[in-house]
Amino acid sequence: MRQATVTIRGLGSGLALLAAGSLSGCATQLPAATGLPSLYQPMTAADAHLDVATARDMISAYRARTGQGPLQIDPALQKLAEAEAVAMAAADRPSRAQTVKSAVERLGYAPAEANLSAGYHTLAEAFSGWRDSPSHNATMLAPSATRMGIATAYAPGSKYKVYWALLVAK
Repeated sequence: MRQATVTIRGLGSGLALLAAGSLSGCATQLPAATGLPSLYQPMTAADAHLDVATARDMISAYRARTGQGPLQIDPALQKLAEAEAVAMAAADRPSRAQTVKSAVERLGYAPAEANLSAGYHTLAEAFSGWRDSPSHNATMLAPSATRMGIATAYAPGSKYKVYWALLVAK
């Protein structure tokens, strides 16, 4: 039986890692600075950190160029995105978007859209891949969307390595 190792990243995960390190008596190190802008930072390491604000700003700027309004990070959607990224990494496959959209709508957000993917190693790669895919692009440009959550999970034993969850909703 294969054991899965999963690392999540998103809003607040750095604090969670620091707290876990303090509780276990081990020091947790933050990602080493590579000098690259955060959208080019590789997510293929256990200590990598997704810059959620940069992701929000990048997607909001793209939406603005197409006449759509900006998105704000929503704590509930962020938490659900983090959980979904971890679930995909543990299962070693992307989830079905419809299942996640239903979960978002049960939280009271409607309509909801989801980009669930794997294999993109940087935020720039994920954004470009989503933009070039008609269904993923439609999620980023959802006209009624005002809120979002985005997260990654790293699974070193997976062929994909990095799993992504972007949730947008009204």
